[in-house]
Amino acid sequence: MELSSSQRKTIRHQFDSFCKKILREEYRDCVREAQRRLQYEISFSELSPQELDQLYVMDEYSTDSNHFSVLGYDIAVNDDLVSTALAALPEQKRDIILLSYFLDMTDQEIGERLNMVRRTVQYQRTSSLRQLKKLLEGNADE
Repeated sequence: MELSSSQRKTIRHQFDSFCKKILREEYRDCVREAQRRLQYEISFSELSPQELDQLYVMDEYSTDSNHFSVLGYDIAVNDDLVSTALAALPEQKRDIILLSYFLDMTDQEIGERLNMVRRTVQYQRTSSLRQLKKLLEGNADE
């Protein structure tokens, strides 16, 4: 059955109308999606440092840090420069620094554990800090 030219023209117009309707609805969907994204999504550059910190996790491995053993505690120091400076200290001074700053012990608690007078612990700690400062300042240029 052969279609007349007016029938072909009608079919073509119907098809054109159908295609235009589909494209118009697709455009509306795209606009709605873009508006939804603008409402709920923000750029990374607009995030605060605290919000950015929540977006990732850093894996920590025991091989990435240096370990010191003090009174049965295993203390991990992640900074290579600090761990090198701590290793350069005499053992007693290093133990006092580690107990004080890494395990948050008071001078009195450290003195009881190491069989020392509190005043001696305080003196050793302050002299150790001066020594650490010199060691770290010497390595700051590297």
